[in-house]
Amino acid sequence: MNQDFNRGILLTSLGSFWWGFIGVIYFEYISFIGHIELVVHRCLWTAVMLILTTSFLSKWKIFFQIIRNKKYLLYLLISGFLIFVNWSVWIYAVATERIIDASFGYFIMPIISVLLGYIFFKEKLNKKRIFSVLLVFISIVILILFNLKSLPWVGLIVALSWAFYNLVRKKINIDTDIGLLVESLYIFPFAIISFYLISSHGFNDFSFSNPGLSFFLMLAGPMTVIPLFLYVRGVELIGLGPTGMIFYITPTLQFILGYFYYNEEFSLVKFVSFIIIWIAVIIYLKDLYETN
Repeated sequence: MNQDFNRGILLTSLGSFWWGFIGVIYFEYISFIGHIELVVHRCLWTAVMLILTTSFLSKWKIFFQIIRNKKYLLYLLISGFLIFVNWSVWIYAVATERIIDASFGYFIMPIISVLLGYIFFKEKLNKKRIFSVLLVFISIVILILFNLKSLPWVGLIVALSWAFYNLVRKKINIDTDIGLLVESLYIFPFAIISFYLISSHGFNDFSFSNPGLSFFLMLAGPMTVIPLFLYVRGVELIGLGPTGMIFYITPTLQFILGYFYYNEEFSLVKFVSFIIIWIAVIIYLKDLYETN
């Protein structure tokens, strides 16, 4: 039990770091092609990579078992839609210099995950965990009242889509990578059609005459699959509540990159909220280790 718990902590932390640092730098670097084409390439090459890994690991038998199960197909259709929405809005935020705005949504998301874990899976909330959740709630209220006045739509959609994606995936016990493959195949036809429309009108940046850029666009597949696999596997091992709190690594790094590297606004109010959130995370994680 402790070994699985520690492994889940490690996997979730690595996935969160990837999203918060490596993923931001990569997608911002190629965002000049436009967020629509970038979303299309992310969908296309994610599906291609998962097809290759499924073949390499000889998991097609598992794949066909899953697609013969109507319950799994329905849940994966829903989760596929949610992950597509999350990808699209997040890339839009990166491409339009709203990284901090999107990271605000990821600060909200763990709270939703903790509540969903308590409601749907009866995950325990003792006094220390409740206190940490309240601290996070206070920090968000400070942001809204003293800085944002109203919740930005980018942050709201990012938070809700990712929290409910985790909930849906937690409700079905299937291989992480095969589940991602089915989700990607749901999205794949729409990505192909979109790419055709972009190319037919001459708006595409992907071209074999520019192999360097094309190669970088193809990396959108592994850039998506690797951290998602790490994080979802962590959810399966330790639950929505613990992984939801660990996920604060992602928005924290996004905040730091947005302010120090991309020169986005980072006010005193946001800094105070940032400190309160990390105090909450420390309390929560300390309690997790003491009780597991």
